[in-house]
Amino acid sequence: MGKRVGIIQSNYIPWKGYFDFVASVDEFVLLDEVQYTRRDWRNRNKIKTADGLRWLTIPVDVSGKYTQAIDETRIADPRWTGEHLASLRHAYARAAHAKEQWPWIEALYERAQTLPLLTDVNELFIRSIASRLGIATAISRSTDYASSAGKNERLMGICEQLGATTYLSGPAAAGYLDVELWREHGIGVEFKSYDGYREYQQLYGPFEHGVTVLDLFFNVGDDAIGYFRAGTPA
Repeated sequence: MGKRVGIIQSNYIPWKGYFDFVASVDEFVLLDEVQYTRRDWRNRNKIKTADGLRWLTIPVDVSGKYTQAIDETRIADPRWTGEHLASLRHAYARAAHAKEQWPWIEALYERAQTLPLLTDVNELFIRSIASRLGIATAISRSTDYASSAGKNERLMGICEQLGATTYLSGPAAAGYLDVELWREHGIGVEFKSYDGYREYQQLYGPFEHGVTVLDLFFNVGDDAIGYFRAGTPA
């Protein structure tokens, strides 16, 4: 039986598709020793509010640090957790399952407040939410493995060390992945589909898929486990 591996940078409170990806592999690796990208998903995500979509952003220290890695990026203001909790409480107070879901979410933010590095905060949320969704995928960090130069080589090296027979990639990587090179190394490549997610009862107007997975928990509660899986790899 083959082994499927996926490797992606960490995101802050990711959307449901991120967890669909994690659930679609046997081993998921956080690629956080690569360069931190500004105005991306590393330190922010969207919530749905009465005034439209709003970013929740973790303030990070990036001044003059143009080449720092994600796992070197430090949080700039420890008050961010209180501000995010207040925003979530205001946006989702009327959600059907807000009261029952709030305790574990609040507890996560209390733990996150003690962490100085963005990568550790992201991993905390990813691991905890994945567990809440019943995802049994093993999660590790790319720094746990020997590294190789080059985009394809780095990823292939991790997959080879994990004994992967298939590498699952996000669709955006189709432009740089050398699929033939991977096949020469005995690893097939598949691209994840994010089509076919079920809609659910959501607050504030037209349905939005591209918001944090916390929106799903607040609105459908523990039934979230039935809403985060989409299409199959292409």
